[in-house]
Amino acid sequence: MIRRKTFHLHLRSGILRLGERTLMMGVLNVTPDSFSDGGKFLDAKRAVRHALAMQRDGADIIDIGAESTRPGSIGISAAEELRRLLPVLQALRGKLKIPISVDTQKARVAEIALGAGAEIVNDISGLRYDPELARVASECGAPLILMHMRGTPRTMQKGPFAHHVMRDVLGGLRKSIATAKKFGVKQSQLVIDPGIGFGKSYSQNYELLAELPKLAKLGYPVMVGTSRKGFLGATLAKNGKSAPAEERIFATAATVAASVLNGAHIVRVHDVAEMKQVALAMDALLSANTRRH
Repeated sequence: MIRRKTFHLHLRSGILRLGERTLMMGVLNVTPDSFSDGGKFLDAKRAVRHALAMQRDGADIIDIGAESTRPGSIGISAAEELRRLLPVLQALRGKLKIPISVDTQKARVAEIALGAGAEIVNDISGLRYDPELARVASECGAPLILMHMRGTPRTMQKGPFAHHVMRDVLGGLRKSIATAKKFGVKQSQLVIDPGIGFGKSYSQNYELLAELPKLAKLGYPVMVGTSRKGFLGATLAKNGKSAPAEERIFATAATVAASVLNGAHIVRVHDVAEMKQVALAMDALLSANTRRH
């Protein structure tokens, strides 16, 4: 259990305070093929209803992604990504009271999405796919989330995996941070994410959660996304068959609790109402531990 540092991200709509409590990032996939909810929110009206429901359930940020990055997935064009994304962003304008993050690896998509109402960019490639995305974030003054991924979504679970996973994550994120700064992104506008499930073996995901305090030592706010992921399905497997995504909620809760106790500032989740309860209890525990010392 570690004491979280506090940070302030500057958005167009105001200041986002990190560290005083755990922030909930609600996942909204407007894709036909995401691993957990592919196709459910491809329709813009359903996507808007779900975003508003997550806000009511306690989300602090809505993260909208229009390109599936599940293991084995193949990328889509910027034009197709925008075709899925823009109707949702436009429909949410004036309705959503919390900031929107756009989950994209492409500079063009990020730039147009930021112009259409998004305020944060979440890049799962850590600027390896399109470094120009950092320039867009810098020019727009948008916070940038840098995630570590080994390989690409198409290849990441085929290995070979790193011999020392935390060393690999720290090295990769340092490179991503250096690229972001080279393009003018302020240090105070960066968030880092170890990339649970992205190019790691199932056991390495647990290792990363256990060693999360090492990541916090880089001096940036930390986001963690474990929600419904494959390593949890493998842990819960029966008769050699992975548990389906919708049956991983309690395992997700356990890893959300571990993430918060080990220093995560933001947790990225599908089940906002349930994980909000977990975060509230963990925040109370962190607060009690701080008073005790």
